[in-house]
Amino acid sequence: MTPTKIKLHKEDGSLSLEYGDGSHFTLTGEYLRIHSPSAEVRGHGKGQEILQDGKKGIKITGLESSGNYALQLTFSDGHDTGIYSWNYLYDLATNHSKHWQNYLAALHEVGKHREANVQVVQLVDPKQL
Repeated sequence: MTPTKIKLHKEDGSLSLEYGDGSHFTLTGEYLRIHSPSAEVRGHGKGQEILQDGKKGIKITGLESSGNYALQLTFSDGHDTGIYSWNYLYDLATNHSKHWQNYLAALHEVGKHREANVQVVQLVDPKQL
């Protein structure tokens, strides 16, 4: 579904999409960055996806249309590859909760974090040393 209005919010680096059916979505830079359709994120085939961590606070800094079917976004961490088709953006918007929960679960499963440079320290009971 093609949006009827697209707005980049420079102050917080988010992207708003409005559709002809009256629906409206705002997607953060972090959310769009971790779901980039680029090879850096998706890999080059099934099972080669690369979980993105440390992307909290990433902002969208620019956008360009890619023909009449997609957007190319630029992010504050320098990432600028990946073409976000209208269908992909609509899926990310309408299924935000599911995609976000899956991402958080994947991070937790491998001990990674949204914040950059977080180290996990395991506390040990001194009595067990």
